[in-house]
Parts: sequence; C-alpha cells; structure tokens
Amino acid sequence: MRAIPPLLLFCLFLLLLPSIEMKKPGKGRGLKGARARGPRRHSRSGPSGLVSPNCLESTESGQVFVDCQDRRLSSIPTANTWSNKPKHLLLARNRIKVLHDGAFLGYENLDSLDLQQNQISLVEDGAFQGLTKLTTLLLQHNRLQTLSEEALIPMPNLGYLRLYDNPWNCLCPMDSLVRTLQVPSNRNLGNHARCAEPIWLKNMKLKHVDPELLCKEPDPANNQQNDETGYTGVLEPSSIRSKPDATTVCYTYHYPQIRMDCSNRGKLSVPSGIPDNVVHINLSHNSISHLKARDFHAAKSLRTLNLSNNNMEHLDKGSLTGLLHLQELDLSNNQLKFVQYGVLEDLYFLLHLKLEGNLWVCDYSIQYMVYWLSLHPGVSPSGLVCHSPLEYAGESVEEYVKAYNRECPKDRQQSRPDQDQTDPELWNTLMEAQGELEEEELEPSALRVPQKYQIIRLS
Repeated sequence: MRAIPPLLLFCLFLLLLPSIEMKKPGKGRGLKGARARGPRRHSRSGPSGLVSPNCLESTESGQVFVDCQDRRLSSIPTANTWSNKPKHLLLARNRIKVLHDGAFLGYENLDSLDLQQNQISLVEDGAFQGLTKLTTLLLQHNRLQTLSEEALIPMPNLGYLRLYDNPWNCLCPMDSLVRTLQVPSNRNLGNHARCAEPIWLKNMKLKHVDPELLCKEPDPANNQQNDETGYTGVLEPSSIRSKPDATTVCYTYHYPQIRMDCSNRGKLSVPSGIPDNVVHINLSHNSISHLKARDFHAAKSLRTLNLSNNNMEHLDKGSLTGLLHLQELDLSNNQLKFVQYGVLEDLYFLLHLKLEGNLWVCDYSIQYMVYWLSLHPGVSPSGLVCHSPLEYAGESVEEYVKAYNRECPKDRQQSRPDQDQTDPELWNTLMEAQGELEEEELEPSALRVPQKYQIIRLS
C-alpha cells in the first residue's frame, strides 16, 4: 500500500477546516440565538421594525396622548413602547386589518381608543381584554361585517361606541351585539350603524332591527314572489332627506379637541346634527351654494369654521347665529359679492377672517363689511379686494370706501342742492305754517274754530 503524499494530506485538511468550524458548539448556538432574537425585536418595535413607531407623545391637562395617525401601521404597537402610559391612543388612518386577542394588553389606563379609517375586518373576542377604564371606542369607517357582544364585555365603562360606515351583515352572529345596542341605557353605543346585508334588512339601523329577524331563515317562496313584485317585506328608511347627517358623512376626531372633517364630499350641503361640543369643522371643497339661517345654531362651542373652496354666493341673515365663540372663519375662494347687513353680528370673538378669492363688488352693498370691521378692530381680515366694477378692480375695499366717503358730500352739494334751504319764499311759507300750527295748539279747546268734520259722541 502506497503512502499518501504530505502535500495531498495538507490539501485535504484545508478542505475540511470550514466544516469543522461550523460544527463548534459555541458558534452554532450563537447563530441560532441570532435568529431567535429577530422576531422579538420586531414584536417590540411593532410592524415597522424600528425601535419605536414614529408617533407623537404629548401631555395636555395632565393626560398623556399618543398620536399614531397616518403612520401606515399594520398592527398595534406594544404598550412598553411609550415613555408614559397613554390615556388616549390615536390609531386612525392606518392599515390595521385584524385586532387579535390581547392586542391591547398593557394599555389598562386607556380612556379612549381611536381606530377609525383603518381596514379592520375582524375583531377577536379577546381583543380589548384589560381595557376596563375605556369609555370611548371609535371603530367607524372600517370593513367590519360582524362583531360579538363578547368583544365588548372587557369594557364595563364603555359609554361611547361608533360603528357606522361598516358593511354589517345582519345575520345570526350579530344577534348578541344588536340586543346589546338596543338596551335603553346604551343610548350612545352604535348610533347610526346600518345593515348592508341581507337585502331585506339593508339600510336599517342596528338600533331598530328586530333581533328575531337575524336568525330567521327567509322563505324561498316569499323571496321569489318578492323578487317579482319588488316588495322586500321590510320598510326601508326613506332615501329622501332634507340634509345629510353630520355624524355619518363627516370624519369625527375626538382628541385632543373634537374636530369634524367634512371636506371633499361632492355635492354636500351643510349637514344637520352637528354636535354642540364640536370645536373645529372643515367644510371646504364641497358644493355649498349658500348658508341658510340656523345652519350652525347648535354648534355653540365652535372655534374654527372652514367654508373655503365652495360655490357660495349668498349668506342668509342668521346663518352664523349662535357662533359666539368663533375665532376663525374661512370664506375664501367662493362666489361672494357682498355680505348683507346683520350676518356677522354674533361673531364677538372673531380673530381671523379669510375673504380672498371672492367676487367682491365695490358699491354701496360692500359698506356693511367695512363698517363691521371698523367696529371690531381685533379682527384680522385678509383678501378683501374689489373684483368689480373694472375701475376699482384690484383695489382694497377699505381704500374704496374711504374714497367714496370723501367724495360723497361734495357730489351731493354740487348735484343735489337742498331746495328747502335755498328757496327763501318756500322757507317763509313753511315757517308760517309751523307758527300757525303751534298757535292753534296753544289755544283753549273752546276757542278753536270748528273743523269741517267733527265726531260727536251720542249718549
């Protein structure tokens, strides 16, 4: 048997060396441990994989707010992410699809939870476990088709629940939730939420649905007959409404101040049912043609009102009645030519008034606006510029009114002299008539000359 050359043995040793290094116990455990640490770091940091989500923590009136709106989150950040335990958690406008069991463990101090405008289609029964102090839960504008009463049991203090603008499938699995919402003491739970399916319950409010109908199988014979006649067996609410409801057509944000976003809603008029505690309303980029009297009479707490970029041509007297605390009014980019007398009388605390982009006509009708601004020097107006007539186009309305007031007395003196003061003969005649009248009033009634007609009282 031949001996193996030393050079060949050395080459074999070099080839086997990497496999020997990989089999060392310490190295293998380290690689496995590195792989195990990856998911733990991801679970701490939330869906983004960062050390902490890019959210804003703030404190107002001693309460901690965590604002995670518009952060593209797909799951709930863990509670130990924050430096302080939040009182209000804002998760609106993200990409959350499912609320798993225990999703809010560690958030036991939460008072409000905003989950609106996500993609939530499933809420597991234990999702809200531990939220015993929660009073406000916002789930509107999602994709929920069903929700069990068991999901609400961990929240005994819940007093405000929003569920509208979800495609609720009003069948047997919704029985427990519907019965809970219809308890008289739960008057603020699930208001405005409506069935999307089945067809015979479509558009009915969950508050008004007969729970007995949810688990009742439809009769095929009746269904065939209903298809032929168009009768569904359930009276649907009328689609004709004088005004849309503010709660259902607008996005409502409750913290830190109640704000309603009703912008970009197409042919939307001023909605009804504006809550009296709303502080900010955005009605811009709609098709509002004019404001009617008492459109905002219930919005007593309103501070800012944005009506810009509509088609408003007229403001009725009384349209802004009741807005005693309004501080900012935006009327820019409309079709306004003037503001009639009395419209602005309730705006005692107004600070900012935006008026640019309108068709202000510089004649006598514009003077009320200037007069009102002169009586409210604390108001800062912007954009009050003449649009017509052409001779004043581009000129400040204030300067136009000043020029008008300077020229008006001279014009009257030259073109319309007072004839009563310039005609001596007429002046003497008037004086004589006035003297005779005064002299007659001073005479005793017995000496007065009888008039042509007398009234004689017969006893």
